[in-house]
Amino acid sequence: MENFFTRYTDSGAVFLSFPIVQHNCLGCWDVFLSLFHSFTVLPHPPLIVAIQDPPSRRSVLPTLPGFMSFAPPPPGRPRVAIYVSRTLNQHLSCSTVFHESSDMISVDFFSPEGLFGSPHRSLRVTSVNLLRTNSPPYRSVSPERVFSFPSYRHLVLGDFNLHHPLADPGRSLSETEFIISTRYFDAAFDAPYHLLNTPGVYTRFPFDTTSRPSVLDLAFANTALSSLVSSWDTPLPSTGSDHVPCVVTLRPPAVMLPPPTPHWALLDLYAVGKALDNFTTLPCPARPTPNSLSRWFDISSTRLTSLLTSHVPCKHRCPRSKPWWSHRLSSLRREYNRFARLSRLDPSPLNWSNVKSSRRTYFKAIASAKKAH
Repeated sequence: MENFFTRYTDSGAVFLSFPIVQHNCLGCWDVFLSLFHSFTVLPHPPLIVAIQDPPSRRSVLPTLPGFMSFAPPPPGRPRVAIYVSRTLNQHLSCSTVFHESSDMISVDFFSPEGLFGSPHRSLRVTSVNLLRTNSPPYRSVSPERVFSFPSYRHLVLGDFNLHHPLADPGRSLSETEFIISTRYFDAAFDAPYHLLNTPGVYTRFPFDTTSRPSVLDLAFANTALSSLVSSWDTPLPSTGSDHVPCVVTLRPPAVMLPPPTPHWALLDLYAVGKALDNFTTLPCPARPTPNSLSRWFDISSTRLTSLLTSHVPCKHRCPRSKPWWSHRLSSLRREYNRFARLSRLDPSPLNWSNVKSSRRTYFKAIASAKKAH
């Protein structure tokens, strides 16, 4: 899992890349297998896969090595599913959230230290498959149930079966299509959720040549999550479905580094001593009042602090800075590297014994420094 984190901090694991895939498999096993085989073209394999109309046998989803599957309980064939990487589950706890409709399922991810290096501890991913119905709202799940008002981060993915000018600005819509889709988009924007799709990028290409492409697969993120969305794209090859796999990538915000701080251990005492000999404070007020005395003290303290900091270098933190590092660890690392070089030049038992001993001492010192920090 190291490929998905930048580093571990006191606020939890900071993710380097968090890809999430959404796709409608049309209930076909070949499409399902082709989807998971196509992940090799991605720079990072997806951690979550939200599927609509997954294949199943006797209401049981297919199993895949390295993934856990979640789907609404029987009866009936599952129409939505979410696959979660087992490697992700080693770092985050996950729980299933079932809804009244079997066309919608959510999985909550929780970390007590916070997700993405922030205080937010929860992330909810929802997979929906809106089927047409003959009664209002003319889809199998109402917009109020799809778009709630959570305080946690929420990502909604799925086949919405809706046509709207914000997602497909080049399409001519009937009045009925516009009214139905506007109810869902208004509910999303009131929550508020943000549409992640790039307008005009088609997600469905019909098998017949008489129908034009459309944008049916949509992704929404609420305000708490939208700042972490890096991209929405369709980089995967065709899987044999008339829908295109969509990939939403989450990335952490830029890590704010602390400002430079004085490195007091390197203070030039000789230069500071000479400067202090010539340092004079402002005369104290003749008739001091609380305000004038406080102002005089602040000015004198600022002048003295400026004199000291002008004779000491600053420490500049970088993303790879290790606050628990020490000079002892540096010397142990040099000793370990020296024995390792000698062992490569002369692979004798004595040199190899020195390598193991120095490596053991070096790693134990690192563990002790981290624990004491």
